[in-house]
Amino acid sequence: MNIINLTPHAINIISGDTTTTIDPSGTVARVATQVVATDNPMLYTQQYGDVQDLPAPQDDTIYIVSALVLARVPDRTDVYAPLTAQAVRNDAGQIIGVPGLVR
Repeated sequence: MNIINLTPHAINIISGDTTTTIDPSGTVARVATQVVATDNPMLYTQQYGDVQDLPAPQDDTIYIVSALVLARVPDRTDVYAPLTAQAVRNDAGQIIGVPGLVR
C-alpha cells in the first residue's frame, strides 16, 4: 500500500517501541478559506470552500491530510488524518506522534 502524506509535517506513527515516520510529499491538501470582517473590528467569520490539491483516488493508495480536509471529503475512503485525539506527547506536552490514522 502507498501512503502519501499531504500535510506539511512528518507524521510519526508510534506503536509500542516502533516509530514509523511518513515524510511530507511536498504537496499540501488544503481547504480554501475566505475571511470576512464583521461589524466588530476584532471579530471575523471564516467561510470554508473546496478542497485543493487532493489527488484523485488511486488503487492501493491512501492519503494523509489534516482533519479539516478529511471533514470536507466524507465520501473518500482513501483519505485519513492523524489520530491526534490520542496523540503521544513528550514531557513538555508537545505532540511527537500518533498511534495511527483515522477516517
